[in-house]
Amino acid sequence: MFSVKLQWFSAGGFEGWGDGFFAGIKSLLLPALSLAVVQAAILARITRSAVLEVMREDFVRTARAKGVSQRMVLWTHVLRNAMIPVITVMGMQFSELLAGTIVVENVFYLPGLGRLIFQAISNRDLIVVRNCVMLLAAMVVIVNFVVDVLYAVIDPRIKASDI
Repeated sequence: MFSVKLQWFSAGGFEGWGDGFFAGIKSLLLPALSLAVVQAAILARITRSAVLEVMREDFVRTARAKGVSQRMVLWTHVLRNAMIPVITVMGMQFSELLAGTIVVENVFYLPGLGRLIFQAISNRDLIVVRNCVMLLAAMVVIVNFVVDVLYAVIDPRIKASDI
C-alpha cells in the first residue's frame, strides 16, 4: 500500500546514503517497521503485565501510604522491579530479530547478513554459511550475557555473585 499505491516508499532495494540521508531512511523505513511492529506489540504486552503484577506488591502500597506521588512510585519502585521479565523478553526477541532479518532482507531486496546467508545457502557455500551461523550464535550469547549483567544493574537484590 505505501510503496505501490501511494508511492511514498520504494518497494525494495537500498538506494544508499549517497543520495542523501532521507533517501536512505526512506528505503529502510518499511523493512524496519515490518521487523519492529510485532516485537513492539509483544514487548508492550509483557511490560503491561509485569507492571500490573508489581503494582499489587506490598512495597508499592507502603510507598503510597507514605505519601509518595503516583508518578514517583511508578518510576522509582514499579518500573525498576518490572524490568526483569521485560529485559528477558528483549533478549529473546533479539534472536527473533536476527532470524527475521533473513526474511525481510530477501523480501525488500536489501544487502545485509540475511541476504548473504540466503545466497550462500543457494550457492551451497558451506564455509560462508558456517561462519555466518557462528557469528549469529556469538551475537546471541553476547546479548544473553548483557541481559544477565543488566539484571544486577536493575535489581540491587541480585548480586554479581548470583549471576
